[in-house]
Amino acid sequence: MEENALEVASLAGHILLENGAEIARVEETMERIASHYGEESENFFVLSNGIFTTGESGYAKVEFIPFKGAQLERVVEVNQISRDIACDRYTLAEARQKLLEVRSNPAKPKLEQIIGSAVGSAGFCMIFGGGLLDAAAAFVVGALLWTFVVFVSVPYLSKILGNIAGGVVASLLCLLFHKVGFGSSLGNMIVGSLIPLIPGVAFTNGIRDLADEDYIAGATRLLDALMVFFCIAAGVVITFMIYRLAAGSMLVVDGVEPDALTGGLLFQALAAFVGTLGFSVLFGVPGREYLRTAVVATVGWMTYLLLVRYTVLGIAASTFFATMVVVLLARLFAVWFRMPETVYLITGIFPMIPGGGIFWTTFFLVSNRLPLAMHSGMTALAVTAAIVLGIVLISSLPRKLFHR
Repeated sequence: MEENALEVASLAGHILLENGAEIARVEETMERIASHYGEESENFFVLSNGIFTTGESGYAKVEFIPFKGAQLERVVEVNQISRDIACDRYTLAEARQKLLEVRSNPAKPKLEQIIGSAVGSAGFCMIFGGGLLDAAAAFVVGALLWTFVVFVSVPYLSKILGNIAGGVVASLLCLLFHKVGFGSSLGNMIVGSLIPLIPGVAFTNGIRDLADEDYIAGATRLLDALMVFFCIAAGVVITFMIYRLAAGSMLVVDGVEPDALTGGLLFQALAAFVGTLGFSVLFGVPGREYLRTAVVATVGWMTYLLLVRYTVLGIAASTFFATMVVVLLARLFAVWFRMPETVYLITGIFPMIPGGGIFWTTFFLVSNRLPLAMHSGMTALAVTAAIVLGIVLISSLPRKLFHR
C-alpha cells in the first residue's frame, strides 16, 4: 500500500513539474495525495528537475524530470484530481488511472500553436512600439518561427541550439521583410517575432520559487531563463554578422521607437489582450480560461502604461505596482474560478518580462555600443527586480485574505 500511494503521489508530481507548475504546488499536491492514503507527507524532496521519494519500508525513487514545455491544462487537471482524492472520490487504482490519462493527453494541436504564435507576435510587436505593418510582418514571422520550432527545433535540436537557430530564423525573416519595404522598424519587428521563444514560465516560476524560499530551484530556473535569453540574442547577432559579411557593412538598429498610432492606450490595450490570447495557447492554458488570462494581462499592462506615462514613477516603479496588480488579480481569479494561480500569473506577467531589454543589451554589446548596452542592461535588471518584489510581496499575503 505504501509503495502504491507514494507511486501515485510521485506520478502526480512528475506531471506537474514537467508541465510548468511551481515547486510549492508540486509539493502540496504530492503531500495531499500521500496523506489521504495514509502515508507520511514528509517523504518528498522536489527540485526544479527532479523528485526524490522515500518510504518507511525502504521504498526509494529518484526521478529526473526535464521541463518539456508549459502545458498548464495538465496542471489544472492534476490539481483537480488531487482535490477529488482529498474528497475521497477515487480509490488508489482509480487515481493512478486518472493521472495516467492526464499524462497521455495530447498538447494543443500544432496548427493552433502556430496561430497562437503568430497572434502573440503581432500583439507584442505593437506593445513594444511597432506599427501596423510591423505587426503584420511579425504575424507572418511568428507563424513561420513556430512552424520551425514544432517540426525542426523540438524533435531534432538541443535546447541551446534550438533557441539560437530560432533567433536566426526570426531575425533573418524580419530582415527580409524590412529589405522589401514591408515594415519600417526592424528592431520592433525582431523583438515582437522573438517573443514566442521567451521563457516566461521558467522566469515566473523561478521568481515564485524564490518567494517560497526554494532558493535552489528558483536560482536554477532563473539561470535557465537567462541562458535562453542569451541564446536567442546570439541567434540574432549571428544573423547580423552574416549580413555584414554579405553586404560589407554592419546593419545599424538603433532600438525601439513607439509608433504614433499603435502607441495609443486603446491600441495598447487591444495589443495586450490579443497578444496574451495567443500566448495562452502556447502555454497550454485551458480554452475556457483564455479570455480571463487576457483580462489579467491587459489590466496589468494598462496599469503599467498609465503609471509610466502620467505619473512621476519611472519604469521600474511602474513595473513594481503593475506586477502587484497582476498577482492580486491572479490570486483572486484563482479563488473565484477554482483554478491554479499559475494559469493567470504566468500569462498576466508576460507583457512585463524584460526579454526585449536583455536582447538589446546583448546586441549593443556586440555592436560595441557600450553606453547603450549599459543603459539597456541596467533597465532590464531594475525591471526584473521590480517583478520579483511585486510577486514576493503579494504572494506572501495569507491565503485566507483571498477566500470568500
